[in-house]
Amino acid sequence: MVGKALTIAGSDSGGGAGIQADLKTFQELKVYGMSAITALTAQNTKGVQAVYPIPIDMVLQQLSSIEEDLKPDAIKTGMLFSSDLIEAVAQQIKSFQWGNVVVDPVMIAKGGAKLLQEEAIRSLRESLIPLATVITPNIPEAEVLTEIPIRSMEDRHRAARILHKLGADFVVIKGGHGYGDELIDLIFDGDSFHEMKSMRIATKNTHGTGCTFAAAITAQLAKGQSVWDAIQIAKEFIHAAIEDDLQIGSGHGPTNHWAYQQRRVSVIS
Repeated sequence: MVGKALTIAGSDSGGGAGIQADLKTFQELKVYGMSAITALTAQNTKGVQAVYPIPIDMVLQQLSSIEEDLKPDAIKTGMLFSSDLIEAVAQQIKSFQWGNVVVDPVMIAKGGAKLLQEEAIRSLRESLIPLATVITPNIPEAEVLTEIPIRSMEDRHRAARILHKLGADFVVIKGGHGYGDELIDLIFDGDSFHEMKSMRIATKNTHGTGCTFAAAITAQLAKGQSVWDAIQIAKEFIHAAIEDDLQIGSGHGPTNHWAYQQRRVSVIS
């Protein structure tokens, strides 16, 4: 059976993030990718120039059409933009009894533009996080969701516990916004903490890293892998995508979505 993965997110006209990054990741990891578009954005590597939300009824129709014929094995949520949309999408996920839900709490673009309205944060906490198999905030997003400053690893532990208490089964607080040469992603499953460590890559080409990492987890879950294995593969996937960057655009350039598979082919050959 072919695994089917659904992304519920915004469209990035520059192709580096959003549903474009998600679908590229699904394809590279060999699952069938589907999308429900929540917003259209005009953006490039320099920033977001405009955001146009899709009417909620249309978003829900996309989800209903997928449920009717192509029930997903795993789901990723990205930019949901408003409290009404978050609550509507969460209700549909519950109604359709969709599992393997990966929540990427997209709030701010690399260029600094806000992609999530302030009033939507409560809906994210109360309606969507309780459905999450995995939630993947970066440090600034975790600060917003937990309402605590994160300055140390102890702070990250505290934030992870709060997010788990809100309902997420697994919490991954990404370390990209930390300091030092070593990047540490913190994983919490409700019982124990684990750290994924890697050397920090000196590059500005990190547009879409959050989307890609969460999409890679989603793809692996759609194939029936455990959450732990899915997170590990996703880490390898995004590390390769950043390290073998494309060097295009004049701002925060996109990652290389084919780097992971290209490396695997090179090793085999």
